[in-house]
Amino acid sequence: MLLLRGQWGLITGIIVALLISVFAVINVEPVEVNYLVGQAEWPLVLVIIGSVLMGGLIVGGVGIYKIYSLQKRIRKLEQENAKLEPDPAKRSRVKERSGHTGSEEAEKKEITNHKQ
Repeated sequence: MLLLRGQWGLITGIIVALLISVFAVINVEPVEVNYLVGQAEWPLVLVIIGSVLMGGLIVGGVGIYKIYSLQKRIRKLEQENAKLEPDPAKRSRVKERSGHTGSEEAEKKEITNHKQ
């Protein structure tokens, strides 16, 4: 049975979430958390879950920023590409000037075949 890449990511995420949850539930004793301006006691389970959520938010934010910047770059490159591509009417004129149209090559073959 083949699973798509997204499904493997979902399964892996669920397994990691279960492991973190089990680890957090096992560690329920209160711990001292030092802030810049003070300190407080929190249950370790909340500290673990809060740390995981903050890490996920940071990674997600960086990922969203990267996707946004890549989409912006793609749009810019597509606009540059559109400026560089000649329009269809000009392309046919360029082919006629260069002498590389398909019908001319077919005519040349017919002429050489008739001469033989």
